[in-house]
Amino acid sequence: VQLVESGGGLVQPGGSLTVSCAASGFTFTSYDMNWVRQAPGKGLEWVSRINTDGSRTTYADSVKGRFTISRDNAKNAVYLQMNSLQSEDTAHYYCVGGSWLAYWGEGILVTVSS
Repeated sequence: VQLVESGGGLVQPGGSLTVSCAASGFTFTSYDMNWVRQAPGKGLEWVSRINTDGSRTTYADSVKGRFTISRDNAKNAVYLQMNSLQSEDTAHYYCVGGSWLAYWGEGILVTVSS
């Protein structure tokens, strides 16, 4: 099983960024997918979830209206589009899936700073 995040980096406050996750080694279309983040010195925070066919999405209150999760089952990929980024969004972002959230990527750093 592999979940590989990409697309992180430095962005200014108010800016936008999209992080991607490429999945392999399991039946991607059978599982809801999630994004989870961890800010420096803080615990894990669940960010968003998308169901197997992409028809239903849910978000943490902290990102609702600013972030959009999507997936492309033909490419075994899941995305997180982040708009109106704030310094509080600085974190490692992890792609998570599988039964009982068993599958985790290594994470990618998003830094929001001027």
